[in-house]
Amino acid sequence: MTRPAGPARSVGMGSLCVLVASVLWGTTGTAATFAPAVGPLAIGAAAMGLGGLLQALVAAPRIARETSGLRAQRGVVVLGALSVGAYPLAFYSSMHLAGVAAGTVVSIGSAPLASAVIERVVDKRSLTRRWMTGAALGLSGTVLLCLAEAAGAESGSGAHSARTVVLGVGLGLVAGFTYALYSWAAHRLISRGVTSGAAMGTVFGLGGLLLLPVLLATGAPLLDSWSNAAVGAYMALVPMFIGYVLFGWGLAHVPASTATTLSLLEPAVAAVLAVLVVGERLPLLGWSGIALVVGCLAVLTTPSRTAAKARANTGAREDSQAQPHRAPAVDTATVVAASEPGEA
Repeated sequence: MTRPAGPARSVGMGSLCVLVASVLWGTTGTAATFAPAVGPLAIGAAAMGLGGLLQALVAAPRIARETSGLRAQRGVVVLGALSVGAYPLAFYSSMHLAGVAAGTVVSIGSAPLASAVIERVVDKRSLTRRWMTGAALGLSGTVLLCLAEAAGAESGSGAHSARTVVLGVGLGLVAGFTYALYSWAAHRLISRGVTSGAAMGTVFGLGGLLLLPVLLATGAPLLDSWSNAAVGAYMALVPMFIGYVLFGWGLAHVPASTATTLSLLEPAVAAVLAVLVVGERLPLLGWSGIALVVGCLAVLTTPSRTAAKARANTGAREDSQAQPHRAPAVDTATVVAASEPGEA
């Protein structure tokens, strides 16, 4: 007997969407190295700006239908759009100064903590032991990756000086905070009745408009060669457009703090590609960090006993229609809480 997808399965699909998006995002730093003449501001503005405008264009009918709901949450929309506009400038500058691996690690690795603080302060959401364990593993892994990159720079084996690595790390923290902010804003819109397409299209479309002046001022090198143009097109269409469509679907089923923690897969992918494609060196310390990130993902995505038991109870109820006295229904919040950072 085929049963409809329940809350636990929806959370699983949401997590999968975020993980696939993270893999796509992990390719951006390596892709940018194929256009060395294009500056980080131009790369960021082209990727996020054009990708955001494309999202808005595709979602235009939904945005038109849900204008009243978006207008009611205009403060959240503006906050999300400003964060979208700031994020790529800080993120790609961080990678340019600190290296692909370190810039991605700091930017994405700091986002879960920032997201948890935002949810705790604004939404009064408590944090479960499961989330804290996963976040501790993931953040520890990102710290090890960052230390490995900085050590390479200090010893002269890396392509970046220690001073530029420090500046890149600072910009990475800015990127992580703005990433957490627009993730929270999109999740807030979705949780208040706006569809994921309309929420992501509006926030990223407005953010794309904010990035257009930066693109016009810095983007001329993108047109200097077919390879530069191809890099810009790839960044806008694949990681930014497709990736954020998947991320929006994920945010419809998991909290922003869970989504940003799952996206810790991105720096691991970026680090591996930086070694295999770009030629950056990653010592044993860095590979240990990647192992911890994988452990974080395992903790957060493995179905918990609570969720499995709830699904079993739900199935038992559906298969016992003839019973005169049925067991009381399981609260679906218990199922969702098994994968959310809020206390059950």
